[in-house]
Amino acid sequence: MKRVVVTGMAGITSIGSDWETIAANFAANRSGIRRMDEWDRFSELNTRLAGPIDDFQVPAHWTRKQLRSMGRVSRLAVAAAEQALADAGLLGEESIKDGRMGVSCGSSTGSTDEIKAFGNMLLNSVAEGLNANSYVRMMPHTTAANISIFFGLTGRLIPTSSACTSGSHGIGYAYEAIKFGRLPLMLAGGAEELCPTEAMVFDALYATSLKNDAPQTSPRPYDKGRDGLVIGEGAGILVLEELEHALARGAKIHAEIVGFGSNADGQHATRPELSTMRRAMELALEDAGLEPSAIGYVNGHGTATEQGDIAETLATSSLFGEHMPISSQKSFLGHTLGACGALESWFSIEMMNRDLYVHTFNLDEVDPQCGKLDYLRNEFRPMSHEYVMNNNFAFGGVNTSLIFRRWR
Repeated sequence: MKRVVVTGMAGITSIGSDWETIAANFAANRSGIRRMDEWDRFSELNTRLAGPIDDFQVPAHWTRKQLRSMGRVSRLAVAAAEQALADAGLLGEESIKDGRMGVSCGSSTGSTDEIKAFGNMLLNSVAEGLNANSYVRMMPHTTAANISIFFGLTGRLIPTSSACTSGSHGIGYAYEAIKFGRLPLMLAGGAEELCPTEAMVFDALYATSLKNDAPQTSPRPYDKGRDGLVIGEGAGILVLEELEHALARGAKIHAEIVGFGSNADGQHATRPELSTMRRAMELALEDAGLEPSAIGYVNGHGTATEQGDIAETLATSSLFGEHMPISSQKSFLGHTLGACGALESWFSIEMMNRDLYVHTFNLDEVDPQCGKLDYLRNEFRPMSHEYVMNNNFAFGGVNTSLIFRRWR
């Protein structure tokens, strides 16, 4: 078995695209949530809250030809991948094009402008707005394919379109590809572009926040006063590398991935199951050869939905006990769906390396129905840990758990 390390990390969020900026906003309790006045035209959509990236600009050096096949979700993913490759010292390296680097990445769906254009064809019998690249921008594996094409990567391509676990699946499957010796390098993660249809998905389930006139007070993961989730957008990409390959080229190592667990509830498409959520965490621990006591911090999924928060925290508490520290960065970004597993993995590594852990914003009073845990509240907490865990859970009953180890 090969050991797998993280040698590059990057992300794009509504509160910044580098750790220093994002951490400053975390510390100042500034979230990326705002009222979406542009959604007022959707009379049957109740929520008006989201976490959009308002300042994203396509890099000036990208060509028109490169952009043709990329909708917004792919542009976010490729931009994050470019930054991650630069961080790893691999951007522009010809050696990554010879088959030794692959891509494992996903999103909940492709770009919705193209979906709308195809829908218009079905409804109105016109092909307005459709062209040879429309499907490529819409297809579920558009992020993985566009990253591979943009950087000329000819290694294994693993699409992960599994809603809220797309990003963590991307990392987990890339880790396994390297661990089992299939290739030494992978770009891994996920992305999501903001679309009112995604808000409507949760609105129809009565699961969105309606604090429309107080955007900075929502979402409220694990809080007794929460009223639902908020949709966000973003992208996160990690460069994963086989340890000996990284050492041979003198790469900077951010962390080691030591465990990955994934399973399915097999019960209900949208109702989380406590027992299988716990089992996913156990699978990650078994993969890492660790006891629960080795984990110092859990980065929770924390969507601010009643069923999700309660099931997740009861599962976590039953495995780790009431003294396990936990928090959710969705309180600042909203639920970035396909991106959240990758972004939260990046944040987990940054927190572990800096011995400073981000609290859950807007967590004033822990819901007594949630599991007994050490909820990080109000401000950063200094802690030093060898191992951290990141958990994500998705529609369809999909569960993932990743374990990162401090690199010394």
